[in-house]
Amino acid sequence: MTDTRRRVKLYALNADRQWDDRGTGHVQSLYVDKLKGVGLVVRAESDGNVLLESKIQPDTAYQKQQETLIVWSEGDNYDLALSFQERAGCDEIWEKICQVQGKDPSVDITQDFVEDDEDERFDELSDPSPAVELPNPEMSKLDQISEIVHSCLTTAARREKLALALETDNYIRKLLVLFHECEDLDNITGLHRLYEIFKNIFLLNKNALFEIMFAEDVIFDVVGCLEYDPNAKKPKCHREYLRKMAKFREVVSINNPELLSKIHQTYRVQYIQDVILPPPSVFEENLMSSLSSFIFFNKVEIVSLIQEDERFLSEIFNQLSDETLDDQKRRDLVCFLKEFCTFSQTLQQQSREAFYKTLTSLGVLAALETTLAADDLSTKLASIDILSYIVEFSPSLVREYILQQNTNSEDEALLLNVIIEQLVCDNDPEIGGAVQLCGILRILLDPENMMASMNKSEKTDFLSFFYKHSVHVLIAPLLANTLEEDRPGREDFPTVQLLGQVLDLLSFCVEHHAYHSKNFILTRDLVRRVLVLMKSRHTFLALSALRFLRKIIALKDEFYNRYLIKGNLIAPVVDAFFRNQGRYNLLDSAIIELFEFIRLEDIKSLCTYVVDTFGKQLESVNYVQTFRALRTKYEQHQDRLKDRSLDGGVPPILRPSRFKRDPRQPEEDEELWFATDDDLEEEPIGPGPTVQTILSPVSEEGRKPLTPSNSPKSGSALLTALSNNNPSTLSGVAQEPKNSLKKGLVDYEGDSDEEENESTESETKRPKIS
Repeated sequence: MTDTRRRVKLYALNADRQWDDRGTGHVQSLYVDKLKGVGLVVRAESDGNVLLESKIQPDTAYQKQQETLIVWSEGDNYDLALSFQERAGCDEIWEKICQVQGKDPSVDITQDFVEDDEDERFDELSDPSPAVELPNPEMSKLDQISEIVHSCLTTAARREKLALALETDNYIRKLLVLFHECEDLDNITGLHRLYEIFKNIFLLNKNALFEIMFAEDVIFDVVGCLEYDPNAKKPKCHREYLRKMAKFREVVSINNPELLSKIHQTYRVQYIQDVILPPPSVFEENLMSSLSSFIFFNKVEIVSLIQEDERFLSEIFNQLSDETLDDQKRRDLVCFLKEFCTFSQTLQQQSREAFYKTLTSLGVLAALETTLAADDLSTKLASIDILSYIVEFSPSLVREYILQQNTNSEDEALLLNVIIEQLVCDNDPEIGGAVQLCGILRILLDPENMMASMNKSEKTDFLSFFYKHSVHVLIAPLLANTLEEDRPGREDFPTVQLLGQVLDLLSFCVEHHAYHSKNFILTRDLVRRVLVLMKSRHTFLALSALRFLRKIIALKDEFYNRYLIKGNLIAPVVDAFFRNQGRYNLLDSAIIELFEFIRLEDIKSLCTYVVDTFGKQLESVNYVQTFRALRTKYEQHQDRLKDRSLDGGVPPILRPSRFKRDPRQPEEDEELWFATDDDLEEEPIGPGPTVQTILSPVSEEGRKPLTPSNSPKSGSALLTALSNNNPSTLSGVAQEPKNSLKKGLVDYEGDSDEEENESTESETKRPKIS
């Protein structure tokens, strides 16, 4: 099992015509009892499990490609491939397959392909001369050759026989000699015929022919043939581009000639596929699968060869860490790494995981801290692409690195803060880099891809780190642009684009980081600053601010609701609604949907606040039923409270009822008590800017603080007494001691038991006032 000659990677072709890596192991050719015949058995090198048991069928077509690949089909649309580490192992298994099928091991394919289509089988049976005979490659016979090649594309069997004819006697090389003669004689008609011949050879989809055409000494001649498209007004200049314009920059010397040759070949073949060959029609898509596979396996081999060369990769990262390195050299190194990571996308899960772990151990993330902040735009964009590849594949790898930085780095040097700094300082008018960095941050901050175990919680550690060391950097441009409450500071397009990205990230945090984001938002009075942007002349920015508020209201958290009521923070939304003057647009619909959500979800505190404060203004809006229904909901709630007050103060447990009430569920009058104690003095919220100035609710008339006289009506006797402000009425009411603990707007640790007991006692001691 330790013989590297038999070491293989097993691939299977998926529905998207891409090769999936099924694992690495060792292959044997032996008799398998349950298969009742000789088969190929691949066992995983990690645990010895069987990855493949495939009987060598006498009629299965096996293909040998690129000297280290064996490809075949099992059933309909199920293709398999074995990629050998060494050529000797591939040759051994190929001989075994040919021995079972009785074929000569010198061939590259063991069977002719036969389609299941009845018409094609009939055509083949009726064909008296199955072999394809091509005329000698002469200038006078180019029309005949082109016609034969084109006619053989109709059936798989004819394609196979044509491919065999082209492989023999160096026929393709003879055609290329003819190409040089036509070009020297300026024979345009002959060059057009050669274009058609080689285009159709590509449609044969035979790897053996690709091996011939992509050899280093003939590939430019093939490209030359494809320059003379009969439908083009003049020939293309593909050879000139590949030779003169496309420069290969060797940022670090490559001593492996095999690797160098593979890189050149892969680039040129990719150019042929993407640029030179016309886009395949719907009927030709499957005829180019072998060309895609050829490029795929070349890329896999390139990544493997570079990854195995420790000297090469170490030299790259040593140069990147050199502070004296000039900008041009640094740009070339980063662009090479980007291309390297792009090639790694062809690897499968297990191989890519090993690839990125190798890069991380060599210091790729430390190098990105420097290159992300580079002044050169190409270097910065390539660095963002590299970071995006790593984060999309393994965000935990990046989070682990960031958490390790916490012990030995200043906040400014942290990778997470470098990412945010580049986001908020992006000078690109289209903010392409900022959008990409926002996507990276969203992945890093997403709790759904964070791991948790018995001993550590990545979610807790990383979110605590973010809100302690990094979130203030993210909101800095927002705070700087909302210093004045009447309007945003700057309204230029790059600034508002950036603020839109920041607000999208904050909305994401509100939705996914309930505890951490709530503490931060309430202590910084962040909603008030965000709602200043509702006055922006850019509608998309006002919508972003509204979306942020909508995420908060969607949580249905009473801490948030009391905060919104105390600060009168729905007022900017109502003002924006009336400034819109009923225009039928997205802003109008989004604001109406917010109030509709409050009504449908029956958020009592916000419903009462909206109707009491803005009811008269909103009554004039009659083109939707939302505000009328909101008032109806409010009146129903008030009627229920009035009915309760008429019960004579009988405790709820003694009231006749058909249904048993959950003892843990608070009474509605208790909820109203907590929601309307507006006149109580508030304690400071905690560290950071105080929100003392926003704690008093504001009435609609003149934006004056709400008093008990204009606060929501209540059926509670005590609240009735408070609303009357009559000392004689209050004489019978038990007064709280002045030094008692008042209930504040925000209680991070939750209400204490003592507070709950005081509230319950005060409720039960309320006298009935007739």
